[in-house]
Amino acid sequence: QVQLVESGGGLVQPGGSLRLSCAASGNIFSINVMGWYRQAPGKERELVASITDGGYRNYADSVKGRFTISRNNAKDTVYLQMNSLKREDTAVYYCNAMSQLLKNYWGQGTQVTVSS
Repeated sequence: QVQLVESGGGLVQPGGSLRLSCAASGNIFSINVMGWYRQAPGKERELVASITDGGYRNYADSVKGRFTISRNNAKDTVYLQMNSLKREDTAVYYCNAMSQLLKNYWGQGTQVTVSS
């Protein structure tokens, strides 16, 4: 089992920045990919960014050039640096971890609101 705890959400003005963190615990050695998803009201959950165990990064087109996913050396914490935030980035952001057996784990979610 893997447990994920997110932090760092909040209210920010358009053009501002936020940094999300996700701390993983439990059987972290089984994790193959970690990433961030988001879900806005009335919309489906979508992938924002992911990073593989080998360090390959993938981004949604809507956030390329503005968001950066990274992780610490212990590979138990993943970050999402969000710059140049737009109102359409408002959503609940969820941390995700996928194991080598393709089992998905989710955090509880953290609200990001971009508003003036």
